[in-house]
Amino acid sequence: MQTEPSTATASRAARPGTPAAQGEKPANARSRAQATAQVPTAGQRVGEPLLPVPPDAESTDRQFAINLARGLQVLRAFTPAEPMLGNRELADRTGLPKATISRLTYTLTLLGYLNRSEKYQRYRLGAGVLTLGYPMLAAMQVRQIARPYMEKLARETRCTVNLGMRDRLNVVYVDTCRPGRDNNAQPDIGSTRPLLATSIGRALLIAESAKERAAVLNRLRLSDPERYALDRDIWEADRAAFAERGFTLSRGDWLRDIHAIAVPVRQPPDEERIALNCTVVSRRLADDWLERTVAPLLLEAALRIERACGVTDASAAGIG
Repeated sequence: MQTEPSTATASRAARPGTPAAQGEKPANARSRAQATAQVPTAGQRVGEPLLPVPPDAESTDRQFAINLARGLQVLRAFTPAEPMLGNRELADRTGLPKATISRLTYTLTLLGYLNRSEKYQRYRLGAGVLTLGYPMLAAMQVRQIARPYMEKLARETRCTVNLGMRDRLNVVYVDTCRPGRDNNAQPDIGSTRPLLATSIGRALLIAESAKERAAVLNRLRLSDPERYALDRDIWEADRAAFAERGFTLSRGDWLRDIHAIAVPVRQPPDEERIALNCTVVSRRLADDWLERTVAPLLLEAALRIERACGVTDASAAGIG
């Protein structure tokens, strides 16, 4: 198994658009990010300056479809931990009036996006939600391109290998390769992770433009100040280290027993930012195993995926 960084490792660590390539000092980058953090205006969700105006009655954006946004709020309220919710619980989670919730759940049920359990008098997500997600996944060419490299990486490292993209303040996995049942880190496609507390989330933030990154960090800070205060030092340290090593690293930052290493995967302009990670349960780890053994293989896989997508150092000069 490869143990020394390859030429690809050095190439990725100093690729265009990263702090390493720009000679940017972390302290200066942090100052600029703070200076460009935007204060939301009337009608905007706190901390979300670059994202659409939220579904509230005070919105001045006439293009914003409030009823549609409220329906999507209802769908987003369901989680793996709480797959069945009643109207009262949905009202509590969305902040919407119960009468509004009743109309929305009735409509979403007729359209097939919710199913109602007569036994429990509650709702669960319907098959219509899945039909919305499949075309998006099927159209992501990078998933098909990355798959053989992810499978090879999973075999070589015995890690679970995941491909993720940002969904507002979270990471959502769009593909995953599982090496075997001996690794408990086995997420599903569509499962989410927090941004700052995970290596893949931090890799995605590093891949963003400075303007978008400042906006996301601002929203994280204002939406959950306590969580942001806990994660900020980890983010700053990992970002600074990325400039030297070309990857982000989590030693149980989100879940104590799950360690992970991640890299951004550059894409052509106008494509979604994506990142690749390797995750493993901590009981299987030697002290520097991720950095010494897994990192070179992960960096090599990411570089090969980029090249297969048509991204080279020259073509990526304006990305990020």
